[in-house]
Amino acid sequence: MRMPLTRRAQGLLTALVVLGAGMSMLAGEALSLSKGQTLYVPVYSHIYWGPKPRAFDLACTLSIRNVDPHVAITLTSVDYFNTDGKKIRSFLDKPVKVLPLGTKEYYIEETDKAGGSGANFLVKWAADKDTNPPIVECVMIGVESSQGVSFTSRGRVVLDHPK
Repeated sequence: MRMPLTRRAQGLLTALVVLGAGMSMLAGEALSLSKGQTLYVPVYSHIYWGPKPRAFDLACTLSIRNVDPHVAITLTSVDYFNTDGKKIRSFLDKPVKVLPLGTKEYYIEETDKAGGSGANFLVKWAADKDTNPPIVECVMIGVESSQGVSFTSRGRVVLDHPK
């Protein structure tokens, strides 16, 4: 004899089924390995606020995280561009190795207004063999008087280098 489920039990069963389906989809995802990429990372050296557009200056930290536990990656260029797409600065004179699970960071001061609200980084990296691509993010933060703001933007692959 089958007994009817209470609403709570039905809800719990539904949640478990949905969770299980989500977990199986995640487990079924193939890792996308690469030997190198070019990534575009949005940066905001200031944002606008208020009834009349007023600039709120931000400090920016570009974080490049090698998430592979076994393979080092090499940063071949880290370039900073302004709102008009003009290169302002290259952060690397020579390639920089990022060890497995290591991180490199590059900083734009809050007083550096050269980038503007549409600034960006182009980050190029390479590896000797297929590896997990790094996580590349920019953290923006600003504090003025009693106001503070912080947020992140994530890099997007614009070119996957040939294998």
